[in-house]
Parts: sequence; structure tokens; C-alpha cells
Amino acid sequence: MIIRKAKAADIDAVAKIYDEIHSEIEKGNLTVGWEKGVYPVKATAQNAWEKGWLFVAEEDGAVVSAAIINQYQGPIYEEADWEYTADENEVMVLHTLVVSPSCAKKGIGTAMVAFYEQYAKENNCPELRMDTNALNSVARKLYKKLGYKEVSIVPCVFNGIPGVNLVCLEKRL
Repeated sequence: MIIRKAKAADIDAVAKIYDEIHSEIEKGNLTVGWEKGVYPVKATAQNAWEKGWLFVAEEDGAVVSAAIINQYQGPIYEEADWEYTADENEVMVLHTLVVSPSCAKKGIGTAMVAFYEQYAKENNCPELRMDTNALNSVARKLYKKLGYKEVSIVPCVFNGIPGVNLVCLEKRL
């Protein structure tokens, strides 16, 4: 598996993963707290790629996972009770980590988080932050296993989805 910065040609593949996840949610196989047609959508990947924030995991020539990695914390993060204080330039944030449901339980999510941590180290960001919907028990379990601490649950409208309880997590390298 190769994890790399996304190319323009990867946007459709990332959008397809979003659609696969939305389909699994509709079938009742996943509970993530996302809404089809609202978030995430192809424009989510497009916007992240345009800003240089989109990363993908490729296996046998196919994109199987994606994540947005940047230093953007957003206004909701101001409401979180972070354990560690850090200057904005010392914080790296992981957003919208997805793995194709057809590739679940193969360690790809763990590999993507390890990549994110290494990327943060290379960019002199010792403070790692991320969030997930409180409904997303799979992500919460993974992040806990990888040493992330849930510091706050912030009620909000998240990416156009009302009534979200956003779990804010952090880890210091």
C-alpha cells in the first residue's frame, strides 16, 4: 500500500468511497452520522485537493482510503476543552478519514493515522487533533486504540448536518 498526496485524477475515486459509505449507512451496516448529498460529497474531496490537503492510500493501483490533513481547526475546535495548549502552527488536524467498505478491517485506517502522525512530525506539529461524530463507534474505538484521548463532545451543526455531537480528540507526539 502506498499513501501519498492525492492527484486530480483521484477525486472521483475518493467520491466513490464517500458514496460507498453512504450506501452502507442506508443499508444499516454503518453508523457514521453523515448525510448523503450533504457531507461528504465530491466537492469535499475537490476542495481539499485544490488546497493540497487531500491524501490517499492506493493498493494495487486503486484508491482504497482518503483523508484530509491540514492545520485547520475551525470554530468548533474553539469550544473543545483541549488538554494541551499549542500554537496554531504546532497543531495538525485529521479530517474525513475514509476507507472503502470493501477494504475494511485490513489495517488501512491504522496505516492512514500512522501516516498522519508522521506527516505531523515532519511538519513540526507535536499536537494532533481530530474529530468524529459521537455516533461513529468504529472510528472512536480505532482512535482510542491508537492513543487518542476524547477531550470534549461539542453539540453543533457540522458541515450542514444539524444535531451532531462532535467528539474532539487529541494526542501529543
